Amino acid sequence: MSIYDSRPMLIFCVAVAAVLGAVCGSFLNCAAWRIVRGESFVNGRSHCAACGHPLGADELIPVVSWVIQRGKCKWCGQRISARYPLTELCFALLTVLCLLRFDLTVLCLRNFLFLGCLFLLTLTDLEDMTIPDGCHIAAVLIWLAALPFVFTGWGDVARSVAAAVTFGGGLLGISLVMDKIMSRDTLGGGDIKLFAVVGLYLGFVGTLFTVVIACVAGLLLQLVLRRSRDGAAFPFGPSIALAAAVMLLYGAPLVDWYRGLLMK
Repeated sequence: MSIYDSRPMLIFCVAVAAVLGAVCGSFLNCAAWRIVRGESFVNGRSHCAACGHPLGADELIPVVSWVIQRGKCKWCGQRISARYPLTELCFALLTVLCLLRFDLTVLCLRNFLFLGCLFLLTLTDLEDMTIPDGCHIAAVLIWLAALPFVFTGWGDVARSVAAAVTFGGGLLGISLVMDKIMSRDTLGGGDIKLFAVVGLYLGFVGTLFTVVIACVAGLLLQLVLRRSRDGAAFPFGPSIALAAAVMLLYGAPLVDWYRGLLMK
């Protein structure tokens, strides 16, 4: 069965994906907020960040609750950050794009879960300059669990593992050298692990493009954050995650387009 079998099927699946993405985005945002503050995101009811009042079902509807409450807690009146609806909408869009790209397949589910890991670490890195090891571990376990269903040959598996080792180990070596030269940390351990994980999913070419795109995105992000951070260290994880998401969803046509430029 494919979402492209008929237009009603396509519309229905996209609508379901958007709702699912918004709900998952809400969960990931909550999980990131709790992880940064050392709280469990598995146990305990959702609550207002200002007054701590437990939230009812009508306050947990993605995007809709924020709009109805006009961006304020109905218990204490404290303003609720626009981060909540924005993250919900953003992950809803990612979920729809993932469905449109990979259809109703195990590969779609695998990549959807990987996008969730990337999204979560983006939120934690932006807020606290940390990338939880749990995100790396979860991404690797997802890759392994999906392997029997997306298996295309041991050669491809070997190349993916080799890409993970090459980029992870190579960037670690470069980082250690640059740390000595510049007498400061140049690339965080979480960033290096993340590139290794990306290698599993994207292979050599895809990860190489991810490095390039991440560096460009990182420079742009640094220009933006310098205004508020006054030149302090900036999170590189979001740039890596963005680049990996772009390559995951549109890597093949992007690589073909680049090769076409070289052939001219």
